[in-house]
Amino acid sequence: MSVTDTGAATITGGEAMARQLAEEGITHIFGIPGVQLDYATNGLSKVVDDIRFIAVRHEQTATYAADGYFRSSGRIGVGLVVPGPGVLNAGAGLVTALACSSKILLLSGQIPTRGLGQGWGMVHEIPDQSGILATLCRDATLVGAAGEVAGAIHGAIVRLGAGPGPVAVEIPPDVLSGRAPAVTIGHEAPGTPSGGSAAELDAAAELLAQAERPLIYVGGGAAVAGAWNELARLAETLGAPLTASTNGRGAFDDRHPLAVLPLAGKELLKRADCVLIIGSRGLDMRVAPLPVAEGATVISLNRDPDHFGPPRHYDATVTGDAKAGAAALAARLTPRGPWVDDLDDVRARAAESLAVLEPQMSYVRALRSAMPDDAVLVNELTQVGYVSMVAYDVRHPWSYIYPGYQGTLGYGYPTAIGAAVANPDRAVVSISGDGGFGYGLAELATAVAHDIPLVAVVFADGAYGNVQRMHKAQFDGVHYGTELVNPDLVRLATAFGMPGYRATSPEQLQTTLRAAIDARRPALIEVPIGTTPDPWRVIMAR
Repeated sequence: MSVTDTGAATITGGEAMARQLAEEGITHIFGIPGVQLDYATNGLSKVVDDIRFIAVRHEQTATYAADGYFRSSGRIGVGLVVPGPGVLNAGAGLVTALACSSKILLLSGQIPTRGLGQGWGMVHEIPDQSGILATLCRDATLVGAAGEVAGAIHGAIVRLGAGPGPVAVEIPPDVLSGRAPAVTIGHEAPGTPSGGSAAELDAAAELLAQAERPLIYVGGGAAVAGAWNELARLAETLGAPLTASTNGRGAFDDRHPLAVLPLAGKELLKRADCVLIIGSRGLDMRVAPLPVAEGATVISLNRDPDHFGPPRHYDATVTGDAKAGAAALAARLTPRGPWVDDLDDVRARAAESLAVLEPQMSYVRALRSAMPDDAVLVNELTQVGYVSMVAYDVRHPWSYIYPGYQGTLGYGYPTAIGAAVANPDRAVVSISGDGGFGYGLAELATAVAHDIPLVAVVFADGAYGNVQRMHKAQFDGVHYGTELVNPDLVRLATAFGMPGYRATSPEQLQTTLRAAIDARRPALIEVPIGTTPDPWRVIMAR
């Protein structure tokens, strides 16, 4: 660790925060200013050549956008919020980041130091904010003095470099306004993560070498580890098909000769005699162990050993990083040819099962056709989105985002803002239903204010459609509280100062989306959609 005197005699804690973030290579922060953060934003105003502050319209966007920033680039995303209600509003993004192993840093205000734990009812005071953040994050630090700010920021960045999951730093206003020597701490490049112990890797490699029909199943941990090339090499070495959980989509190129989409993967799980699970909790949507063939050997490679326990049973485990572990296993194996000679037939059977889901499948094809190979899709919880989980093919690293097991409705458009900021030269498309889009529609203003070329596609059925269908199925056609009253979304987009379009067919969506992407401006496309077939009977089939 190197400490550098920045030249000034003393600086405020807010200036120390900003300078240290710049030293660590942070270039963007998403947040909302507030009274407890006055000295924080003042500090950021002095590093505008290094850090761009993206002022958003809701605290949940600060963390959602930070998550999208990370999951589309691999770079740490940063959010800044006031204490109390600001932290609670940001909580949905924190738990999504926790579920999806995203590296985000939350910079949180606090009440003045003298009021901590007193229960005086200070502005934005909530009971045990530090405890709440410690629960929602992998690590949380409360800074006690201005001279400790740089060290706290540096420590948080080091911890994020060492492993996935959000980290929080709380800074009270008197600490931000206090003064301390003007020093910054040199950035430390993160160390190379371990792929696991030699003994664990050797044991797993031996089981894989003995297998006649190996299969690789990957989860979200493999995607955020950036294991794109390593997974391909391991699959080629083993001759093993490569498939993913719904949260593991985007971990590899779906066009790879050995890759199959999730529904095809289910068939192969039952044919494999050895399943290597990488970066996944190893549970399906029913929170049951993966449906493998009776007697199959099952191996798990995961950096979190908590994911090895019941209800799962593994024949071998490797505690290690997905990227490094996949590379280490490939190096231990002798290359061989693939064992599956009917992958095209397997894919065709999966496609046939999806063919009944119209018009969703046609809209998925329209999205894929209109979007460049490297475009980022932020997939929200909506009828087309559910089908996209298993039918949209991913063609580029860091180009697919889903909310994981949290299933945070409304996360999509705010998350896509972060992805678009992180990738100014790539197309970013957010797909939402009208229910989910309503959570963050004020962020249209953010996209316009910061000229973020994000295209929102909103499939509008005037309802919380998935909930409404479930109500009808469970209660003899009765549904309650599921209908929506929406604005005219095209006129709304225009009112915010961006182009608004309406596409009434998959063909129109394809043409309109392609044009909107090419324009490199914020845009919204409304797609009216009626009642659609239930996707879950196909997606959840075992």
